[in-house]
Amino acid sequence: PTAKTDSLLIALKKLWPIIDPERSNLLIAFFAILINSGLTILAPIITGTAVDKYIVTHRFHGVVIYTGYLAATFIGVIISGYILRRVMGVVGQRILFRLRNSLFNKLQELPVAFFSENKAGDLISRINNDTDKLNQFFSRSLMMFVGNVFIVIGAVIAMLLVNTRLGSAALIPAAGLFVLIRLTSAWIKSKNLKNMQALGSLSSEIQESLENFRVIIAFNRRDYFRNRFIEVNENNYRAAITAGIANNTYVPIFDLASNLGTLIVITYGLFLISKGQFTFGLLISYLVYVTRFYDPLRQMASLWSDLQTSMAGWDRISEILAMETDLAIIPSRDAVETSALIEFDHVGFMYPNGKRVLNDVSFRMERGKTYALVGPTGGGKTTTASLIMRLYDPTGGSVMLSGKDIRSYPCAERTKKIGFILQDPILFSGTVRDNILYGNEEFQNLGTDELAAILVKEGLDALLARFESGLDTPITDGGASLSLGQKQLIAFMRATLRHPELLILDEATANIDTITEQLLEEILGKLPKETTLVIIAHRLNTIKNADEIFFVNAGDVVRAGSFDQAVEMLENGPRNS
Repeated sequence: PTAKTDSLLIALKKLWPIIDPERSNLLIAFFAILINSGLTILAPIITGTAVDKYIVTHRFHGVVIYTGYLAATFIGVIISGYILRRVMGVVGQRILFRLRNSLFNKLQELPVAFFSENKAGDLISRINNDTDKLNQFFSRSLMMFVGNVFIVIGAVIAMLLVNTRLGSAALIPAAGLFVLIRLTSAWIKSKNLKNMQALGSLSSEIQESLENFRVIIAFNRRDYFRNRFIEVNENNYRAAITAGIANNTYVPIFDLASNLGTLIVITYGLFLISKGQFTFGLLISYLVYVTRFYDPLRQMASLWSDLQTSMAGWDRISEILAMETDLAIIPSRDAVETSALIEFDHVGFMYPNGKRVLNDVSFRMERGKTYALVGPTGGGKTTTASLIMRLYDPTGGSVMLSGKDIRSYPCAERTKKIGFILQDPILFSGTVRDNILYGNEEFQNLGTDELAAILVKEGLDALLARFESGLDTPITDGGASLSLGQKQLIAFMRATLRHPELLILDEATANIDTITEQLLEEILGKLPKETTLVIIAHRLNTIKNADEIFFVNAGDVVRAGSFDQAVEMLENGPRNS
């Protein structure tokens, strides 16, 4: 087999877990193809026989009988074709459904670093557009391609059996077509792949422009984003034109080959008739078989382009499906007895782009204490917190949680122990209730009155009162209708309700007024005494009550000592720098 056939078989093998549930339907479709192809091949010989035996001899009663045979053949073709399209249409949709589920579930398994390096618009394009290409392939192209293969093989066999010399002559143009396909398939696939990549870039640009539209308006820079959109749109346009040209390259060439084949059959067939070696009925059958041979080839040329497009889409999809998270769970060992909740043991960290952020850092955080991370912007505070939450793994050393390597904790157990509130909280479409209970299995099934009572007990009812409809306040488009302060209140309620052993606040009060900030401090004071707080802040008043302060900058985490020493470090840097 050729390399292209190998790549197709490899792709189908990778897809088999998604295709396997449709095995019985595919078998039905296969038999429908056999019946459809066999009847299609049978019709021309019935026609030729009727011409030679009954029309030429003027025995027209036989014409009526053979017309009935043809009618039955055509009805069989129609019925088998309907069954094929009906079955494969459903199969294609179910495969699309499972493929999108598999792709989306895989995305949920991948680490944060993956999403930092890949644009959301391109990922959306893979889930929507690339999977739809595969759906079209399975629901339409695949069985048409297989059916045409059977028809072409049947037509070749029929022509060679009727007259070997005439059949061989009719197939001469086809030899050139197979050479052409072999030479150009990779080129067509590459053009379709570039077209899909350009479409993904276009989706990313549109998404970025819409997400940042308020910033665009505020700075009156419509021209900037308009020019960027024009650039990516032109790239997409050029890629689409090139792919379209590539996909339609075969059509005129196959038309030419079909016409040449017909001309050869007519010329050579009339010559054989003049020699008494052939009949007009067989010539009519032969002309139909030539059409049956070259028309499917023409369709297969178009379908082959669809196949290359589908395989290009599958390459982009399988690239993600083949990925494995680098945040794997390692074998668990017995926990070491320690009073520290979090311990960094000679931790180093470097982002995938090669930027080193932490360098041989060691420190401990005891249970029940409040810690503050301070330092200049870009110094590594949020990265340190991300390592504590295991959004990333260190590139050197280890992070210990309750005396065990944090990498040994199952995700559910780890996230139950650690809560966090971001400076720019993430909300989901739904209600305030939905967002408060996100990831909270303990309270997930409570009624509204029961949940309201718990919020009162936790001292969170005053925060809930800031929302017009309370728990039923609708949230759309990631909370676009809410202020940033309201978003932080929801994130605060969501985190504290889970009673984590460790609560990380990354500039969590940056967009909240002073009165509300005091209220939040009171709520934090009601948390269990064992709860460890880690506060990342620029506003110094938020870290005055911290038990310990760490200064984070230039790859180091240095114990600051007193509040005054922390202020001095922020102004002048650490003394040993």
